[in-house]
Amino acid sequence: MNSLAHPTLRFTPTVKDPSGPRELVILGSTGSIGTQAIDVVLRNPGRFKVVALSAAGGRVALLAEQALRLGAHTVAIADPAAEPALREALAAKAAGRPLPAILTGPDAATELAGLECHSVLNGITGSIGLRPTLAALRAGRVLVLANKESLIVGGPLVKALAKPGQIVPVDSEHTAIFQALAGGTRAEVRKLVVTASGGPFRGRSREQLAAVTPDDALAHPTWAMGPVITINSATLVNKGLEVIEAHLLYDVPFDRIEVVVHPQSVVHSMVEFSDGSTLAQASPPDMRMPIALGLGWPDRVPDAAPACDWTKAATWEFFPLDDEAFPAVELAREVGRLGGTSPAVFNAANEECVEAFLKGRLAFTGIVDTVAKVVAEHGTPARGTSPTVEDVLHAEDWARARARELAAG
Repeated sequence: MNSLAHPTLRFTPTVKDPSGPRELVILGSTGSIGTQAIDVVLRNPGRFKVVALSAAGGRVALLAEQALRLGAHTVAIADPAAEPALREALAAKAAGRPLPAILTGPDAATELAGLECHSVLNGITGSIGLRPTLAALRAGRVLVLANKESLIVGGPLVKALAKPGQIVPVDSEHTAIFQALAGGTRAEVRKLVVTASGGPFRGRSREQLAAVTPDDALAHPTWAMGPVITINSATLVNKGLEVIEAHLLYDVPFDRIEVVVHPQSVVHSMVEFSDGSTLAQASPPDMRMPIALGLGWPDRVPDAAPACDWTKAATWEFFPLDDEAFPAVELAREVGRLGGTSPAVFNAANEECVEAFLKGRLAFTGIVDTVAKVVAEHGTPARGTSPTVEDVLHAEDWARARARELAAG
């Protein structure tokens, strides 16, 4: 099996001082993953050192504060128009500390991803994370991957570059699988079981989902996330993306990757082995644990997040997925089997449909229905073809435009 992520396959980059703190580049530092990663770093100052940060440019005051507090030598923002505000924020907060170099523009994060360091945490949201992912792999860094979209839309490109063990996943589900796989050999793996909270609409029928409002869908019962990821969790598109990601990371066929609804979100995923044994990874829902595991692998970071309290009674429930009410997972399986640029079309069309839903132009059930139409129009890729980055970006542009047309009616 050509496994990109497996606990027994460890990639060691060449670094200047392997005995010192592990040097990190954090992409998407002002987002949810980035801010929690920085919390892990600040609580382990002798273990990690952040050398560079990137962000979109919408929260320059926070980015300046992060860069100065961490002593990063370089910061990057995607929006050139935000550079003056960033420089002003850095100067105002410096208090005699050296100012970092600034990179700007859409390729700035990609440039950072190739800097000399041990690990690159890609916490960017969306498929714009593809080029930084490829740059980190090409430069020989350990890729701590929270940006699932870059793997999903650029699967063949990522797999062609990644060395065994070079990618350590950060999604809670894939971190769980990563850890559980240590309990057996690859030949003994029968099935991957990906858990889903079920979102805010667990148990509702498709008819009941038709009246869902954006406010309803943004009220996730477990996780605090950005609007796109939160809506993806409500439609279970996010779980469909994770099924594709699991297939690419662990090289397990789609018919051996199952989704199970687990409302408590304590068991993050499981691996079933050939003898009937199932290993589950459990912890309270807190992304600092998988982030810390990714940053510190193959060693764990003590007290990265709270553990389960076994002195208190608890009930864990598991339910089969209702594919009729939530067809996104089965659609994702189909897309994953098609391969080529189909996953990029699926992801891009979904992002446009989520935006249309949030703006009241599309019904909740219309999100996945419209994505399915765009995927069908895109068609089946030619057998044996491997897309380039330009192919992926072109397919995304087409899918976004077509999804907007369909959402507009």
